[in-house]
Amino acid sequence: MASVFLYHVIGDLTVGKPELVEFHEDEAVESAIKAIGESPEGSIPIWKKKSHVGVIENSDMRQQRFVGILNSFDIVAFLAKNECLENQEKALKTPVSEIVNPNNSLLKLVDPGTRLIDALDMMTHGVKRLLVPKSVVWKGMSKRFSMVYYGKWLGNGESPSSSNNNLPSNMNQNRPSSSNVIREKFCCLSREDVLRFIIGCLGALAPLPLTSIAALGAINSSYSHIDSSTPAIEATTKLPQDPTAVAVIERTLDGHCKIIGEISACKLWKCDYLTAAWALANLSAGQFVTGVEDNVTSSSLPELNINSTTGDNNLVNGDSSRKPRIFSSRSIGFFSNSSSPSFGSRSMYRGRSAPLTCKITSSLAAVMAQMLSHRATHVWVTADESDDVIVGVVGYADILAAVTKPPTVFIPANRASQGFQNEIQI
Repeated sequence: MASVFLYHVIGDLTVGKPELVEFHEDEAVESAIKAIGESPEGSIPIWKKKSHVGVIENSDMRQQRFVGILNSFDIVAFLAKNECLENQEKALKTPVSEIVNPNNSLLKLVDPGTRLIDALDMMTHGVKRLLVPKSVVWKGMSKRFSMVYYGKWLGNGESPSSSNNNLPSNMNQNRPSSSNVIREKFCCLSREDVLRFIIGCLGALAPLPLTSIAALGAINSSYSHIDSSTPAIEATTKLPQDPTAVAVIERTLDGHCKIIGEISACKLWKCDYLTAAWALANLSAGQFVTGVEDNVTSSSLPELNINSTTGDNNLVNGDSSRKPRIFSSRSIGFFSNSSSPSFGSRSMYRGRSAPLTCKITSSLAAVMAQMLSHRATHVWVTADESDDVIVGVVGYADILAAVTKPPTVFIPANRASQGFQNEIQI
């Protein structure tokens, strides 16, 4: 195990993080669209309102108020329902409590002194957000505190001095006092924040970052997929929670699956939600991700009362004014090029609709860099001999599990013949 995870605490990652502004479950879908567009994570935690205003909450009370995490795919899937398409104005005024999938375990409240290795363990077991109290005197924890206290002295209510009376006086003077912590102010850390910290410590993790994702066992072969000829709306029935993505595939004559696109929360993050909802409800999966202009004439498409993603009227920007417009797949927000690719004959560049892929031989560092540079939650893995044949997916949880896995020690063959295994875990 790399010492960087033992010597750092979660408070080291909170520097510069803004204070959490709660988004409550009684707020409307239209407000959620704006909040998600402004969120660096592309999703927002949903909270119940305080039952008593002015009452200082303890950790359990705040944890119980957390409902779940809402992302762009949740909203598009909701707006794609028949009743929502028939009355878009009413749908946009719907409280998000009717959309969000309740899951209280996706967020965990932790103290700034929690060891980074403990936080990574939480995230590999499904936690997507860490809620960390902000302190007036917080300057970041040094190595000695995390090693001496193991991140527990802020969390168990014990005074450090009660169990560490023999510590030097200068250490007692430097540690933050629990009385100085403002419990009403918090910041929220995502798995992307943790990944950015890890990629800044690649030297301490050597040779792990240069190892292939296949050798590390970081490829998840249990990915969700949908055939390109299948209605796109069926992706909502196959959607996994981590990562929130469904691969759109075409089957070859030799039985392989080629990925042509994806329907996912990160691709829909800054899209035109109303346009995407109509497309999800009316197009095939292949048409949804590759374009329909060459297959569907404009006369067969409805005139929608929607916004342009590139114009001034945009739900992401919080402007509710709309103007009638003829639907085109480019208006979803996927395409950046002027000419649309035709279904079945993809162009070299398809803008934001192109799936993010890597090879099974790609290094862990390369995949991490891909995810961070594209603000993606996952990367699709293709076979080494083909650019399109999909074999799995790598997400946040897979990477965090790989970097925290106990190192493998290889035993020389001559020792293995004497009864030792070829490799052991330490």
